[in-house]
Amino acid sequence: RVSPTFLHDLPFHPFHSIHVATWNVASAAPPLDLSDLLQLNKENLSVDMYVIGLQEMNCGIMSLLSDAAFEDPWSNFFMDVLSPLSFVKVSSVRMQGLLLLFFAKHQHLPFVQILSTKSTPTGLFGYWGNKGGINICLKLYGYYVSIINCHLPPHMANNDQRLEHFDRILEMQDFEGQNIPNILDHDLILWFGDMNFRIEDFGLHFVRESIKNRRYKDLWEKDQLNIAKRHDPLLREFQEGPLLFPPTYKFDKNSNNYDTSEKKRKPAWTDRILWRLKRQPRANPHTPKLPAPHFQPSLRSYVSHMMYSISDHKPVTGTFDLELMPLVTAPLITLIPEGLWTMENDMLISYSLTPDFLSSPWDWIGLYKVGLRHINDYLSYVWVKDNQVSFNDGLSQVYFNVSDIPETEDQFLLCYYSNNLHSVVGISKPFKIQPASFLAEDPLGEAQPHI
Repeated sequence: RVSPTFLHDLPFHPFHSIHVATWNVASAAPPLDLSDLLQLNKENLSVDMYVIGLQEMNCGIMSLLSDAAFEDPWSNFFMDVLSPLSFVKVSSVRMQGLLLLFFAKHQHLPFVQILSTKSTPTGLFGYWGNKGGINICLKLYGYYVSIINCHLPPHMANNDQRLEHFDRILEMQDFEGQNIPNILDHDLILWFGDMNFRIEDFGLHFVRESIKNRRYKDLWEKDQLNIAKRHDPLLREFQEGPLLFPPTYKFDKNSNNYDTSEKKRKPAWTDRILWRLKRQPRANPHTPKLPAPHFQPSLRSYVSHMMYSISDHKPVTGTFDLELMPLVTAPLITLIPEGLWTMENDMLISYSLTPDFLSSPWDWIGLYKVGLRHINDYLSYVWVKDNQVSFNDGLSQVYFNVSDIPETEDQFLLCYYSNNLHSVVGISKPFKIQPASFLAEDPLGEAQPHI
């Protein structure tokens, strides 16, 4: 009766695209247009997920109080821009000036399970969150993915401290008692942010001349992060694309000029995007080799965006093509609206559960307009146990009263939210709710559904 999966139109190894953005915004408000940052100015936009990390957001006391009660201006901006394109804010985490956002197209929601969000302060003896890292741990089509946005200590002389904080953030990503493997056993780690690594040895004049003449390779050799990777085996496991763009710090605000203040700070690639794949076990000739799951990201682009000047940093983005063989090919819940939905009747929803899904009395089904901003953006909802009509052979039915929903020409979605998994585990295909006056009769006098 119901389609078991959203993957029936996808190849066996689906290609997905993840766009990662990092930006130290220096307490600035969002600019009017971020199309270039989000790749919205590209003709054939092929992005399935957005990962956005900001540093140095406005974290004054009044701003923090306001953001605790309402969405912060940056989150609102990204939701306003991305929701009309079918992207939903799946998860976010904030620690003072650090913000991490994860968006996915709504058809991916049943295959994204948020496992954990975590903040690791490293400022002021490890207690203050002006520096540190924030993490979202999730399962994507059955694969473990960890996303970390960080802000490490500044200044040329603090390189050892930066490396120490890098290690500390990694060590603090423990998931004891949550049945989640160690972060180093995750299939993918995306780690980015204002890492504050600098260019050693070379003087200001040489660095600026090298930038002017695009001799970036001369500067890579003395980049502190690249130097550290030569000596640290774990850090060496983190990959990075080639730095083919000019250093992203420090600029005069509202310009593309490097620092002209009295301090004249030396330009540096402070803003970076790294990734690490799970370590593959060494082959044992005495053990039959099992087929490995197929999960392979490849970097499509790694660029800076010089047109933005609200900060003394330029934003950096990386776009990854992700080829994967799904370990999960069907949603835990399959939803379908039954019959003709109109504004004046109780409506019926049928849903089926996979055998391994553990339901809860606190599970609920939400009704959304297509273009929802986040999971709490429902028009109405029902508790599945309270509104249950029937249950047999794994198929359940609940009723839904939408009489208080204004008549509109919009399309709608149903989402099943699991309280145990803290995630959407089922989503319907888009449908319309017809106005109360709409009833098309066939020759036998039976109402015809218009879904």
